[in-house]
Amino acid sequence: MTSTPSPDWSTLAAPTLADIEKLAAEAFARLPPEFRALCEGVVIKVDDFPDEETLAEMQCETEFDLLGLFRGVGLAQAGATLQTGQFPNMVWLYRRPLLDYWAEHDEKLGHLVTHVLVHEIGHHFGLSDDDMYGIEAAAE
Repeated sequence: MTSTPSPDWSTLAAPTLADIEKLAAEAFARLPPEFRALCEGVVIKVDDFPDEETLAEMQCETEFDLLGLFRGVGLAQAGATLQTGQFPNMVWLYRRPLLDYWAEHDEKLGHLVTHVLVHEIGHHFGLSDDDMYGIEAAAE
């Protein structure tokens, strides 16, 4: 059995917002074409934390409680057509809560970003958890 050499952690910095954006873009590109077609026009944004309004709305106890969030009108909802003055559908990924979760669990960061991305989009498009796990598996 060969082992992969460990990275030199003394020289590595925490992933930046741009690093998480890149992981999200790569994850999105690996999703099945039919799933990506459902996402036409969805904007993916990365922030360090959710804003105070979002934390209150989602009834979060701390700013680390929310890894991601979909904002918009999903295909499963009536009136999915974009109306004048309406913001585009957006998926928010929150870097610091993602990194905190990653540090506490035995999971690769790229897998975690893919998981959160698929689930935020999938729930609003009316997909079941089984459907989303299948999409996630196809993206790996």
